[in-house]
Amino acid sequence: MRKVITVDGPSGVGKGTLCQTLARERGWAYLDSGALYRLLALQALAADKVDAPAAEIAALVGAMQIDFRLGERGCTVLLNGAPVGGELRTERCGNAASKIAAYPEVRAALLDFQRGFGGEAPLIADGRDMGTVVFPDAPLKLFLTASAEIRAERRYKQLLAQGESVNLRAIYAEIAERDARDRSRSVAPLIPASDAVVIDTGNLSISDVQQRVSAEIAARFSFS
Repeated sequence: MRKVITVDGPSGVGKGTLCQTLARERGWAYLDSGALYRLLALQALAADKVDAPAAEIAALVGAMQIDFRLGERGCTVLLNGAPVGGELRTERCGNAASKIAAYPEVRAALLDFQRGFGGEAPLIADGRDMGTVVFPDAPLKLFLTASAEIRAERRYKQLLAQGESVNLRAIYAEIAERDARDRSRSVAPLIPASDAVVIDTGNLSISDVQQRVSAEIAARFSFS
């Protein structure tokens, strides 16, 4: 069986930091499925198709070539061979991605890409339905969570550090709205897999989370 670790959960719980660290330390392939939807959202925004029929948005997938390159300072996302800048992580892009991710046609268009990513190489898969839909037979499934209040505060501080003018209450409202949409959608709702290890990161440091996950990995995989 292919070595796959799935890490699901809402935005702001530390999935990206955890997954990139795990993939870098172990030399595994890394899949940021949330970036796939964000990349498609950027394509849809550029083509003025965010509100287009789902089939038109899904058709954009065929022209997308995507790769993730991990470095010491993070992950570089490549779309059609060119690195994508900070626009991938804007609230505008995130909200558009959450909207189009609710379309069955879009999820079907990206499913095969995700399952085939990295060939047979061991894989760290970061997303919202990695353990429930994309890799239901993964040997280890993790689900990270934290309250909307804590995640809004984290995002607020992150944006302030980037020099942006932001409003904490508005950020919280956007996160709460996105959570409700992700959890209530009919296709692949944001829920833990029945056999997932659930970790609340709200009061844990990055080191604490990594130590707990490392113990789970050691219990399931052989690295001899």
